[in-house]
Amino acid sequence: MIIVTDPERKMRLPFSRGILTRSITLAGVDVGVAYIIATEVQKELNEKGRRLVTTEEIRELTYRKLIEHGLEEAARRYLFWRQLRRLKVPITILLGGATGVGKSTIATELAFRLGIRSVIGTDTIREVMRKIIAPELLPDIHASSFLAWRTIHAEGGGGSPLIEGFKSQVKHVSVGVSAVLERAYKEGSNAIIEGIHLVPGYVELRENSFMYVITVGSERDLEARFYERARYSKRSADYYLEHLEEILEIQEFIVERAREHGVRVIENVELEKTVNAIMEDLMERLRERIGRG
Repeated sequence: MIIVTDPERKMRLPFSRGILTRSITLAGVDVGVAYIIATEVQKELNEKGRRLVTTEEIRELTYRKLIEHGLEEAARRYLFWRQLRRLKVPITILLGGATGVGKSTIATELAFRLGIRSVIGTDTIREVMRKIIAPELLPDIHASSFLAWRTIHAEGGGGSPLIEGFKSQVKHVSVGVSAVLERAYKEGSNAIIEGIHLVPGYVELRENSFMYVITVGSERDLEARFYERARYSKRSADYYLEHLEEILEIQEFIVERAREHGVRVIENVELEKTVNAIMEDLMERLRERIGRG
């Protein structure tokens, strides 16, 4: 058995190909290739008869293997994410976007790559609020995001009733979102929050908090996603397809807010590309902040 020691943390753990594979995928390397590289690292250590190695030696060996595979850019990213972990920089990621664009799937993949255990959906936050706040007090949180307009009394002004209802719901759910963020900030913990209620401008973001808005390109793409989602959940596609136009109108509003507040908008065409785009953006922005620090 190969034992990996970490002098800084004073830890001794068995070498794990699974853990090393996840570290390599942080650099945007396909999980299959990452597993091959992790296996090569283990094989070389065994061939050399190494039974006790440091985390720094593992980093150097993994970096060399990435270079040997012609993955110079991935090797650079690998070193960065390893450095970030050593510095224990807490990060919070917020993923907003309309219903059905793939936010929860993206959040799950990001959590796996980054080793983040806390993934919270704003639908969960809203559900908790529903249990403690009566419909008579906040009727909009007891409705779907695209039906909240039916629960409020619009005061004119020429705005879309749909968007006014959605804004009212976002405003109320954002109170719960802010509480979750505040807890993460105080504890210095990592967290990913995803949901339709994460609209730029409604929650305060601090340093090392990053927001992205996820979109789909067309009505047909969104329709296909609802059918696909229905295969693996109890949520009927028909219910959402009946309100497709409203959902797309909400998407347009969220994108408009993102542009107003300088939040990056990412069209989710393919999961791997979307996650890699977020990871790359995170790396560049964190590098800038760490450099300033």
